[in-house]
Amino acid sequence: MSKRQESKYKIDRRLGVNLWGRAKSPLNKREYGPGQHGQRRKKPSDYGLQLMAKQKLKGYYGNIGEKQFRRIYAEAVRRKGDTGENLVGLLERRLDAVVYRMKFAPTPFAARQLINHGHILVNGRRLNIASARIKDNDTVEVRAKSKQMALILEASASGERDIPDYLEVDSSALKGRFVRAPLLADVPYPVQMEPNLVIEFYSR
Repeated sequence: MSKRQESKYKIDRRLGVNLWGRAKSPLNKREYGPGQHGQRRKKPSDYGLQLMAKQKLKGYYGNIGEKQFRRIYAEAVRRKGDTGENLVGLLERRLDAVVYRMKFAPTPFAARQLINHGHILVNGRRLNIASARIKDNDTVEVRAKSKQMALILEASASGERDIPDYLEVDSSALKGRFVRAPLLADVPYPVQMEPNLVIEFYSR
């Protein structure tokens, strides 16, 4: 499991974007990076743009560790089809991403914690590995004993996000089904993601 090494909202400020589209992001008040040099602005190089694209994608999915992210990229390259689309499809199959997309948790970090603590069932069995890969038609649900948790109920009722159409979710039962792997255009990112630049970064 990857440990979060920094405050999640510092990621927002460092990258200069409201990465998860949340109203409480400090970027809404301070549109510059953290630290004493945060207000300096300079035009990024091509390398800088590629690095930022990678950091945005890594950060969005709960700040995945570099070694794990590189493995996902390597698998995306091996698969047939567009590598950028493959990369996004593999990231969206992560259990923590699916729990977040189904609105069982307010953030990818909270989704990872719910999974680690055993609150999530996949096909009726408890699974506590956040990076586990979900297959088409797998069911994901909150276990019965956890359905009254305030964090889960608040996330499910929140109007901050919509559930994408590659998932089917019964919000009242806190249960859903992973229908298919999405394309980049299907994924409701609050900011523009550029997997093509991530591919360029790793293929240098």
